[in-house]
Amino acid sequence: MSNAPVDNSRRRFLTAATAVVGGAGAVAAAVPFIASWNPSARAKSAGAAVEVDITKLEPGQLIRVEWRSKPVWIIYRTPEMLEQLSKISPNDLKDANSDVEKQQPAYAKNIHRSKKEEIFIAVGICTHLGCSPTYYSEGYQEVVEGIDSGFYCPCHGSKFDMAGRVFSGVPAGANLQVPPHYFMTDNTILIGEDEGAA
Repeated sequence: MSNAPVDNSRRRFLTAATAVVGGAGAVAAAVPFIASWNPSARAKSAGAAVEVDITKLEPGQLIRVEWRSKPVWIIYRTPEMLEQLSKISPNDLKDANSDVEKQQPAYAKNIHRSKKEEIFIAVGICTHLGCSPTYYSEGYQEVVEGIDSGFYCPCHGSKFDMAGRVFSGVPAGANLQVPPHYFMTDNTILIGEDEGAA
């Protein structure tokens, strides 16, 4: 047996070095694991509100944006399009007064189904089986007699007027959905939130 003194400083150094390396390894392993708990950027953006600049939107034009992985239409309705809305008989529509509340916010429960008469915003998905209707800025008389413009779903023949109200006698059971939205400025719309909701 040796009675030589033990070098505790070396032992402490090796213990500390092992602890540091072990701790760094634990952190390196934990970072990806903890990061996996956070929603992805795609998931975050899927539910986020979408800001849209409509400065260049012209009368009769439709632009599409994506909100919650759904196509959203923004249409600048012409005076003629607005005029024809009042000419459609309520008897020709399934929900002329927009009584199905889940299809639009309270501020869009009007003949135009919008905040501003000329700007129509709707989710571009048919309420029958989820196809995307075709927009007719003109030539809609071939689909609905006496109506110049509207939306026609080619999948099963559902028809909607320029306020997204569904005509009677077609498979779709409800009007097109109007998403929550508000005008941040005259030319900027935030789709996905009601004013003051944030």
